[in-house]
Amino acid sequence: MRSTAAATAGEKFQRLVEIMARLRAPDGCPWDRQQTFDTIQAYLLEETYEVLEAIDQRNWDQLAEELGDLMLQAVFFAQMAAEQNLFRIEDSLEAIHDKLVRRHPHVFGDARAETAAEVKRRWDEIKAAEKNEKAPGNTSLLAGIPRALPALAEAQQIGLRAGRAGFDWSNADQVRRKVEEELQELDEARTSGSPERLEQEIGDVLFAIVNLARFLHVDAEQALRRANARFRARFAYIEEKLKERGRPLPGATLEEMEALWQEAKQVR
Repeated sequence: MRSTAAATAGEKFQRLVEIMARLRAPDGCPWDRQQTFDTIQAYLLEETYEVLEAIDQRNWDQLAEELGDLMLQAVFFAQMAAEQNLFRIEDSLEAIHDKLVRRHPHVFGDARAETAAEVKRRWDEIKAAEKNEKAPGNTSLLAGIPRALPALAEAQQIGLRAGRAGFDWSNADQVRRKVEEELQELDEARTSGSPERLEQEIGDVLFAIVNLARFLHVDAEQALRRANARFRARFAYIEEKLKERGRPLPGATLEEMEALWQEAKQVR
């Protein structure tokens, strides 16, 4: 899928803004007019994950379409804000323009940065200074991590920021031993009869594994998403093969399913 229209990206974006305003107009679409900031949140999250799925599948035509859907959500929120005189889409665009220039002084100013690591360090410093200006009483290194992040992504960010402050392990082997320690505590919790302690120890195991992923330079959220996708594909293979044999899935033995699972691992 490639655009052949002569209109510029700016003109097309403006057209999207106009379409959204028309949909929200008194004589527009009843469904669009009924939506609020709260009701649209779920669609924003859904479209975000559809973008990620298109990237995982390397489906570039699908990615182009999903990015359009994601942009629609931004325009939808901005239109509702404009109707309440809160801000306009132009304010959002200006904010990101200014932010990109401000956080890239090595490109738009006199600062120097020769490596990606230097750029990231400088970005974090500028970001922290900005947040301190906006909320001078909230100086925690963890304050800027959104609570709405998926739990694995939040855990990885917490570990990363704590690590930058020196509160961290020295190497992956130490984190691996921490995972083993947490698993031992989980075994103890299983015999305690306390649901609260069991939940706490499961959480600690997951947190330790996320930190191990961080030390191994693996994005824990992405790793689990891709593991989920592999499980889906392999389980579908089991279903297909059993159907070919005229065997319903609930009636298959564990041995049959395990054999097909091993086959699926070779092809999916």
